Parts: sequence; C-alpha cells; structure tokens
Amino acid sequence: MWFRHYRTGRQAGSNRSRMRILVFALFAPALVACTFQHAPGFASGLPAGHAVASAHPLATRAGIEILEQGGNAFDAAVAVTAALAVVEPYSSGLGGGGFWLLHTASDDRDVMLDGRETAPLAATRDMYLDGTGQPTGQSVAGPLAAGIPGVPAAIVHLSRNYGTLPLDATLQEAIRLARDGFPVDTRYRKLAAFSMGRLRDSPRGGAIFLDHGEVPGEGFLLRQPQLARVLERIRDQGADGFYGGELARQLVEGVRRAGGIWQLQDLARYRVRERQPVSATYRNMSITSAALPSSGGMVLVQMLNMLSLQDLPPPGSVQRTHAIVEAMRRAYLDRARHLGDPDFVKVPVRELLSRRHASDLFADFDPGMATSSRRLLDEYGMGGALDSAAGRDTTHFSIIDREGNRVAATLSVNFPFGSGFVPPGTGVLLNNEMDDFVIKPGYPNLYGLIGGQANAIEPGKRMLSSMSPTFLDDGRRVAVLGTPGGSRIITMVLLAALEFAEGGGVQAMVTRPRYHHQLVPDRIQFESGAFGPQLQAELTGLGHTLERLGRRYGNMQVVIWERETGRVTAASDPRGIGSMEVGE
Repeated sequence: MWFRHYRTGRQAGSNRSRMRILVFALFAPALVACTFQHAPGFASGLPAGHAVASAHPLATRAGIEILEQGGNAFDAAVAVTAALAVVEPYSSGLGGGGFWLLHTASDDRDVMLDGRETAPLAATRDMYLDGTGQPTGQSVAGPLAAGIPGVPAAIVHLSRNYGTLPLDATLQEAIRLARDGFPVDTRYRKLAAFSMGRLRDSPRGGAIFLDHGEVPGEGFLLRQPQLARVLERIRDQGADGFYGGELARQLVEGVRRAGGIWQLQDLARYRVRERQPVSATYRNMSITSAALPSSGGMVLVQMLNMLSLQDLPPPGSVQRTHAIVEAMRRAYLDRARHLGDPDFVKVPVRELLSRRHASDLFADFDPGMATSSRRLLDEYGMGGALDSAAGRDTTHFSIIDREGNRVAATLSVNFPFGSGFVPPGTGVLLNNEMDDFVIKPGYPNLYGLIGGQANAIEPGKRMLSSMSPTFLDDGRRVAVLGTPGGSRIITMVLLAALEFAEGGGVQAMVTRPRYHHQLVPDRIQFESGAFGPQLQAELTGLGHTLERLGRRYGNMQVVIWERETGRVTAASDPRGIGSMEVGE
C-alpha cells in the first residue's frame, strides 16, 4: 500500500458545462425531499482506496493511520475529531459540539449524529439582557456563554455504534499530541491574537494557549497534559469519564465559581441524538445534508429548490449571480422565521422543502432588480437590524474508506477559542455557542444572523447551527464535503454543489472564489477575484450593494469517489493549512 499526500488538493479540475440563458417561465423539475436511487451499473462498485481531508495535517495523519490499521471510516472519524480537539483549539474541541453525517455502506443508510451543545437547565430566555432589555455581551465570553458540550459523547457513540476498533486505538494519537505537544503555526498565532482578550480573562485559558500572556512564537510547543488526561478518561470510562465523576465535578465547580450556571445534572443528562438527514434531489444530483438543529441542510435544499425553477445562465454572468443571491436571501429569511431545535419547536419541514413553497418564495423574484431585505423583513414582521458583524471559525473533515463508508463532520466551539474559558484542572476549553440562540428578536449574533421564537433560549434546548456536512451523488460520483465559516457555511456548500452538478472535481470545488448573502446585512459579500469589474458594475446596476472582503474565507474539505473506476480524489482548501491523504 502506498500513499499520496497533497497540501491543497491538486487533483485534476473539471470541464464545466455551460447552461442556457435564464428562461424565467421554464420550470425544471423542482427539488423535493426523496430518496435517490443509484444509477444502474454503479451500485456494486467499491472505492479503489480511502481518503481523509481535514483542516490540519496532524489530524489527517491520525485518521489515515487508523485506516492503515484496518479501522473503518467511523474509527478514523473518532481519531480525526479527537486530534482536531487538540491541535485546533481555536476551531473545535472537547468543550464544543458538532454534526457527523454518516453513510454505512453495508445497509446503504445515512444518519446524522447530533452532538450539538445544549443550553444549561438554569438558562432563561432573557439571560443575556440587562435591565433595559439590551444585550450584555455575556453570550460571547466567559463561562456563561458556554453550552453543555457534545463532542465527548459523540466520540464514544460513534466508536461504539459504528466503529470496529477500541477507543484505546482511535484516541491514542490525540492523547500523544496533547501530552507531548505540537508546534503552533501562523494560523494558530493569528487566531490567538484575535482572541487575546477572552484568553487573558481566563487564568487557565491564558496559561494554556498563550506564552506568559502573549501570543506564542511560531514553533512554540503547545502541551496540554490536563487535556491528555481527559482523553484518557474517555478512553477508559467512555462518556462517563467526561459527564460524570471527578471531571464533571471540576467542570461544574469551575464554571459556577466564575459566574456560570452549569449543574451536574446538565452533564449527566446530555445525550447524542441520531437524526434522519435532509435528503433531496437537484436535477440529476442527490443531496444528503445536516438536519435540524442544523439549518444547513434545509437552507441548502431551499436554495437549490428555488434555483431549479429556471435554467441557470452561464457561470460568471450577472443573471446567474443575481438569481443565486436572491435564492440565498430568501432561504435565510426562512431560516430566521421558522428554524430551531425540533425537540422543542414544531418545524414544518415537508412544507418548507416542497415545490410549492419554493415557488412562493421565488414568486416575487425580479430578473432585473434586487429585492430589498428591509421589505422582506417588514412583510413577514421580522423587524431587526440591517447591519451585522461576522464571525470566523469552526472546522470540517471528510473521510471515505474502501468499503464505501463515509463521514462528513463539521465541528465547532463557535468563535475562535470559543468562550476563552477553561475550568481549572480540566484543560477543556469551553464553547460560546449560547450566542447562536436568539438573544433578542431581531438582534444579530456574532455571525450577523437574526431569528425569532423558534430559536429562543430554553433549558436543555439545542441552539440553531449553520454547519452543513453534506453528501452529493450524481449517479457517477459521490462527494463528501463541508466547511467552516459561520453563517457563510451554507452558501459555500451551495456554490460547491453547483460546481459538482456541472461536472467539477475536488480542486474546482475548494478553490472557486466565493460570495454570500444572508438577508441581513443587505449586501453581497465577496472574495477578491469572485467578481470582475464588469460584473460588479452590472450587479450594482441591479440594485445590489457589494462588499469586497479583505480576506478569503472558508476551509472546505472534499473527497470524491468515482463509481465506475473506483478512483478516489480529495482536496483541502488552499485558504487553510489543512491536508489530504489518499491511500491506494
């Protein structure tokens, strides 16, 4: 067996087919929730190799080593999840949560593991508002910002229910990395500088992730011996090693002494949920993506559903960009209006994914003029601000094994380094995912997203997410993909899905320039190179407001399996430091 290693996924690109000019009255088959049947002749094939693409080379290597030892994709996912928790503390960790989209080849089954954080039982709807009803900022920094973590429970659930190797094997590399350390890089230093205030406010957070209160120098060896011991507890005791016993007591006492509201009962009652993913078709491509409490799958499907109502014009044209932006705008409106934790609110999923609803959403689309977000907000009684901030971290990895098992997983602590808070004696950096709830109707969170009652804070509830681990299948090829990027995650996956639908390969999917609209703020954000001068002028002429971003965003990880040949390719986004490895 031999391996090929690539930093930024330099597999062959695609020949993109050109589509016809927009004919607004011509309706293609709309996107509907359904089960996709593989094309005849391909169902019995198996991948000729395996692949891991993740946001950090050390995590990718941990996953490949497990596959080399005979583990399956789910064993590798445990190893990668745990390794990322050590080497990417700014993006994910044992103090955070995520979604693992799984395909089990033996029974051709898709399932989503929901390891999203939950609100503490003592949480209240207005807990982050002051006496005048204004947000206090406590949903962002410190222990009050932290939801109850889901990653430790998800690791154990994934291993025991889907893996073939023991945790002793799959957690070994993460334990070693935490105990012996790893050299920090430029990305770590940049995000540590960004998070300096929150880390300095937590004595243990600053002691672990900074060097005497300052950003560590490049190559600084970051050791986390307390985190290594937590991983050993999980290895030896399963979920009880985190959610019970001495560690649970330390977590709760540390949080409460610093002003948080956790209780032992919060940890003891945490459970991973298995959920049916969102499943649909767009033209000849099936989509399987994250279900609620992630909004990712539903918003992705709604956007594709609206775009299926006409023939998309050629890439790069103003008509195409305008139609995609207006689909984005309307899907984010529905996100704000309807979506929340399905265990707490009744969400009309079937209706929202129906052809009729897509037609209703897009009925007022004007090919010659931008829609006003203010008009939509007022029409649906949403109110709210039209300006916002934008956050910027999370992580993703994609895996496929030789049996055809696959995993797309998106994990997060929310903002870089989460809340910044580490309960003394634990080494566990806590998330600030409570900010993903609606703190106040119409008030934007860190990522500029607004919402309503469906995503209001309630004890034990899971906050709405944008994480969008996704599988795509056009009958000939299967793609496993996802990305970090806060509120921009879903639109990045949309653009990659359109690329795949038109024949694009892994490199084209991860490297294409990106643009985004999320209703609020009412502007198209775009990377340098996404729009040329003429296209910018044409979009402005339609009434769009443009915002060129000062940096590129996202960190997409993609694996593609070609059914007929068995060939497996992979790519890691050149915007990040990630890597991919393909084994044959």
